[in-house]
Amino acid sequence: MMQTMTRGNESSAAMGCVLVAFELSQRWWKVGFTTGLGQRMRTRRIAAGALEALAEAVADAKKMFGLVADARVISCYEAGRDGFWLHRYLTARGATNYVVDSASIEVNRRARRTKTDAVDLQGLLALLTRYVAGDRRCWRVVRVPSVADEDARQLHRTWETLQGDRTRLINRVKAVLASHGVRLAITADFLAAVAATRLWDGSAIPPGARERLAHDWAQLSSIEERLAAVADARANLPVDPTTATGHAVQTLQQVRAIGPGGAWVLATEIFGWRGIRNGRELGALVGLAPALYQSGATQRDRGITRAGNAHVRRMMVQLAWGWLRWQPDSALAQWYQRRFATGGPRQRRIGIVALARKLLIALWHYVDHGIVPEGARLKVTAA
Repeated sequence: MMQTMTRGNESSAAMGCVLVAFELSQRWWKVGFTTGLGQRMRTRRIAAGALEALAEAVADAKKMFGLVADARVISCYEAGRDGFWLHRYLTARGATNYVVDSASIEVNRRARRTKTDAVDLQGLLALLTRYVAGDRRCWRVVRVPSVADEDARQLHRTWETLQGDRTRLINRVKAVLASHGVRLAITADFLAAVAATRLWDGSAIPPGARERLAHDWAQLSSIEERLAAVADARANLPVDPTTATGHAVQTLQQVRAIGPGGAWVLATEIFGWRGIRNGRELGALVGLAPALYQSGATQRDRGITRAGNAHVRRMMVQLAWGWLRWQPDSALAQWYQRRFATGGPRQRRIGIVALARKLLIALWHYVDHGIVPEGARLKVTAA
């Protein structure tokens, strides 16, 4: 006697919504659809940015799963090159979308494991199903800024990029000179100094090297002009204390050791819109949280995670060094002096990172709750 076994959809239209995951690339998007655990994934490949094709694919998926045309859509994709514009498009069309921190996604820990877009897409859909079901620890969702908050960061990031380009060019110029045994100051009359310089045997710097130095000098001069223009733009930025960003900028600049540049970076990257809940969350956001390793009797400290906002992390290290100079009587500076000041260079570098984390949390308390860091001095304002 033949027995017929039927397998129902463990989680199909019962949820009443379609789950969508994206694997984004420069040329193609791979989109996966399901309605829950146990439901076979449906995949479509569309051209990157083809929004009409995406809308058609979502409509087709609803029909295939037996859902009504206006069924709820819950989607996700990893934070990356495409930024947040797709999130804004999806939410504007009524979808619930999650931008996921890619570093928080669970992966197979085998040394050699299969990694394809299909595997990644299936994993994203599985995690999305768990997240919708209430498992909030399966990944970390990125807080999406508004268009205005995101745009406010661009000027200060431009300044940081230009400074990095300037440093690379100066190092390259010095390397070319050092390869011929020459050391020159990078001043306004640099090209004239290069032409007048003689090598160990009395000969001039070879023409190829001079041409390369002239080319790098032209780029460096252009970057210096752009840095000056950005500096003027930063100096003339209006501060509106009625907004969260303006309040943070105004409040931070009242503390000695914090200038307009540091205040604007902290305000636009964190304090103006993120809504920090506690110090542990803040440290993890900037990548200044400790990365502990413990397994049985083995326990060791692997330093900080560095899995956060690198712009703020770099700024906080700079502010920490400035804090030691301009706030020597503060409790944080005294703590550093007791713990790290008498150690070697490596110990002091470790200490400055620890100070940066403590200082960031103290500044958050000051901006959000008005609690001045212990022993810190505020700037004297004219009456």
